[in-house]
Amino acid sequence: MMIGGIRVRDFPSCFGESGVQVSDSSSSSGGNSKSAQNLVTCLYQAQLFGRSCAINVTWSKNLMGQGLTVELDDLAGESPFKVEIKTWLFSKRKGSKSSDVEEGKVHLFWDLSAAKFGPGPEPLESYYVAVVVDRELVLLLGDLTHEAYQKTNATAPPSNAALIAKREHIYGRNSYSTKAQFCDNGNSHDVSIECDTLGVKDPCLEICIDRKRVVQVKRLAWKFRGNQTILVDGLPVEVFWDVHSWLFGPPNRSAAVFMFQTCLSAEKFLPWSATSQLLKQPQQQSLGFSFILYAWKSEQV
Repeated sequence: MMIGGIRVRDFPSCFGESGVQVSDSSSSSGGNSKSAQNLVTCLYQAQLFGRSCAINVTWSKNLMGQGLTVELDDLAGESPFKVEIKTWLFSKRKGSKSSDVEEGKVHLFWDLSAAKFGPGPEPLESYYVAVVVDRELVLLLGDLTHEAYQKTNATAPPSNAALIAKREHIYGRNSYSTKAQFCDNGNSHDVSIECDTLGVKDPCLEICIDRKRVVQVKRLAWKFRGNQTILVDGLPVEVFWDVHSWLFGPPNRSAAVFMFQTCLSAEKFLPWSATSQLLKQPQQQSLGFSFILYAWKSEQV
């Protein structure tokens, strides 16, 4: 799939105006492992050597500790730069790595030694992750801005890298909750999903934003895939759901998929293919944001 003229691997891509099927290999295997819960991937669009580039930042968490993977994809969908950091190894909680690519050198700096974490795998504060090219901060994450500039010796301000998609795995029985932004640098909102399917003749799906119900789907066995437009902070957001695996999949290996996509217009939501084409145009690159949520159902919780 292409977003903003860049390839996005493993993000759902089959959307239409009247329905949705949002599934990939991530939702069909490994559902009985809690590792699926502790994985968040953020996709940033940035400028690298004068052209659009995707930067995938994946935060993970398991019984041994935290993990971080940073990967750069160019327009051809290739990965000229990839760094995997296992922060449970003390020596890896702070460091740097450089790599020569065709056009020059890419540097990655990180400091997670004092990072504070919540229940999820992403750090909340006291950290930085920086991607530097030619002394320019292509991407800067975290709140230790001063420390990042000192370490990287970057002279130029961060480029206008934008968060354009986020994918998260959560784990539960009948209820699921997380926090989400529906646009780059937008307000953080509480997202909750309620759906009891075990032994229920006519299950109902409810989605709430900041404890306010925004989507209710009755007769779910007939409407296990669909979409609906809601308003968040005055911005139209299209909500897609695919709960087929919850209803008809094997127990303890069932992940439903939800997607919250910023609409391009209040009057008309465009299908994903049309959205992708618009985002390839430089003047439209700021349009559209997708939050993809994999909700793994298990009776072990």
